[in-house]
Amino acid sequence: MGVRDWFFSCLVVGGVLTLGVNLMPPARTKPLDVAAVPVPDAELKATVEAINIHMRAAWAKESLTSAPPAGDLLVARRLSLALMGTVPSLEEIRQFESLPETERLDWWLEHILRDRRSADFLAERVARAVVGTEDGPFLLYRRRRFVTWLGDELAKNTPYDHLVREMIAGNGLWTDHPSTNFITVTSRSEEGNQPDPIRLAGRVTRAFLGLRLDCAQCHDHPFASWTQDHFEGFAAYFGQARLGFKGIQDGDGQFEVEDRKTKEKRVVEPGVPFGRELLPKDGSRRDQLAVWVTHPKNPYFARATANRAWAILFGRPLIAPVDNLEPQGVSPDKEKTLADQLLDILADDFRRHGHDLRRLFRVIAATEAFRRDSAADFDITDAHERAWAVFPLSRLRPEQVVGAMLQSASIATIDAESHIVTRLMRYGQTNDFIKAYGDTGDDEFDERGGTIPQRLVLMNGELVRERTKDGILNASSRIASIAPTDAKAVELAYLCVLGRRPTSNEMEHFTARLNDTERTRGQRLEDLYWTLLNSTEFSWNH
Repeated sequence: MGVRDWFFSCLVVGGVLTLGVNLMPPARTKPLDVAAVPVPDAELKATVEAINIHMRAAWAKESLTSAPPAGDLLVARRLSLALMGTVPSLEEIRQFESLPETERLDWWLEHILRDRRSADFLAERVARAVVGTEDGPFLLYRRRRFVTWLGDELAKNTPYDHLVREMIAGNGLWTDHPSTNFITVTSRSEEGNQPDPIRLAGRVTRAFLGLRLDCAQCHDHPFASWTQDHFEGFAAYFGQARLGFKGIQDGDGQFEVEDRKTKEKRVVEPGVPFGRELLPKDGSRRDQLAVWVTHPKNPYFARATANRAWAILFGRPLIAPVDNLEPQGVSPDKEKTLADQLLDILADDFRRHGHDLRRLFRVIAATEAFRRDSAADFDITDAHERAWAVFPLSRLRPEQVVGAMLQSASIATIDAESHIVTRLMRYGQTNDFIKAYGDTGDDEFDERGGTIPQRLVLMNGELVRERTKDGILNASSRIASIAPTDAKAVELAYLCVLGRRPTSNEMEHFTARLNDTERTRGQRLEDLYWTLLNSTEFSWNH
């Protein structure tokens, strides 16, 4: 064999070995040890109890009976859907139920917060608020890079104020410094591909402060103290952001606007609508604004973050819309609402602990309100829902629907440690499903109901058909082959799809339906799976 032939053979063998190693299933990390779960500190417990006290007082004031506590499996499903966009796998449910009841939920929440699925799902939700869902300007914007950067930082539990400052004041190329995509997404071709200060000002105030300061863009705000001068001064902080060969940098120049009456340009100096003493004296304009926005004494930053975190877990914010908090100090004599009281408590804890998002989720998830049932043996009224005396029903987002569907069709956990082929299939199937089902866009907490086309996608869609059919890779077939009895098969299907065990009536009904000798057991389980995936319960968080 010649040298060339020998060298070529080595390359081929090396390539095959490399491909084989990459395609082999990775070694799954040992499940989180209960001993690694942090014990709630005294401050966290005090914060949770303060929230509970305010809740109980509100219920007593309105003579409301609260719903009973929800079961552990139901709370685990809520946490999984809210923070990972999927449901617990049968494998995870087994781990969960192997623990003492007093330790299960703390373990499960910590397991979620340390899971890469959570970082990636939350990164996408944050991205929708700060850069939207559009593709943005060609070549100048990389949304996928931005979301990946966010996911990496959330996985490290980087303090949230650090992330926000990096988005507002970051410099460099949008490929090497992904945070700058927050700036480049607003680039306008008609302005030489330069960032748009108006859009940036609107995004910052809505996403990070929970204020619609951009409503004063053309005239003074009709219902708040914000004026057009306030908005223009805020936008002026981005007036020196420039896009060049080195990416986003700060240059010279002034921010100018066109006078609506005279049509002449006028220079606008940067300024903030309140708290001018919080502005640092050094740094670029964007540096100064970034510090001001995230300053511990800024009354809006922590409240806006707490309101959004509450909405992520509950499906709706304490104050709606989530980007429109009531201005502070407008009516000093007005009694604070329950929502304002709770936001004050959450925001204070968030500030005092370094803007730690994980801690914020731990606090909210430990409250009595989050662990209440959504059903009760009394008539549930609007007053019960306003006071959070029951857990509110919320329709699942498209990515939650498909995430839950794909996981429920697998006995094993689908996560970052799954086989690369499984992950690639999940990625493609998720994108295809959302295109067919419909994306909800930037408005994360839109309460619009489902549509007929969405129901048809679930009933007749290709993905549902592929993931429920009697095939070796699907959970329905696995259950059909391993369950010793029909009753056990029904129980396992319910745990996989709905995250709970069937009631006695449900068990009696479906075991009778499975007693069909004309078809194989796999075909019968296929029908059961399809039925459960198309149930109303599957498509709602409750």
